[in-house]
Amino acid sequence: MSTAMTDRLAERSAMRRYRSWRTVLAAVLVVGLLGGAVWAAGWSDLLALDPAEVSVTGEGSTVDADAVRDVALAASGTPLPRVDTAAMHTEILGLRGVKDVEVRRAWPSGLTVTLTARVPVAAVPDGDRYVVLDAEGVLVGSRSSAPRRLPVVSVPLDGDPDVLSAALAVVAVLPPKLAEQVEQVGATTQDDVETVLRDGTTVRWGGQERLELKVEVVRSLRKLADGADVIDVSSPDLPVTR
Repeated sequence: MSTAMTDRLAERSAMRRYRSWRTVLAAVLVVGLLGGAVWAAGWSDLLALDPAEVSVTGEGSTVDADAVRDVALAASGTPLPRVDTAAMHTEILGLRGVKDVEVRRAWPSGLTVTLTARVPVAAVPDGDRYVVLDAEGVLVGSRSSAPRRLPVVSVPLDGDPDVLSAALAVVAVLPPKLAEQVEQVGATTQDDVETVLRDGTTVRWGGQERLELKVEVVRSLRKLADGADVIDVSSPDLPVTR
């Protein structure tokens, strides 16, 4: 074999070794960079949750915002990628007055907690107190006296749940101005809900079917039949006043 041929073979062999080492070095560098990035994101303070960057909105009047913030702040100092937002969502959802919640990471070091609060629609006597319920019958608070701006539902808490549900459904669908006029809500069955307004007018709603239409009929009759003591819209197509 000639010297030239030997030199060429040696050169090719050296080139292969160089390429192999370059590939290995590149792989090591990539692994090192990825490892460093993972460590920085998951274990360093670089992306640690900053209490000042925790935002809570939507608490309304029924949710204890401090309790929600306490749940979120329990993860303070934890790198954001490792914050268990699913567990946080479950814990916050279990707090009184919370109907729904969305927990999102706010990069690089914050959290955004957006609440959907339950809206109180009525108070129900419970011994010497009044419990405040939302439209789904979920407890959102308790008072020593009847809340001034909420109607009182005289349906036993331990009675037929369908009756209470029907009464709450009627109250929940009322527009604000009409709801503020309701003083008392009663029902013995789910099909005979009636409300007593603050001016003494009794509105008989019947069941919870076609409530939107019934509300519109009541609003119209309040204008057209001013002074009526009873407005019966249990059959909204054939309302009765007297």
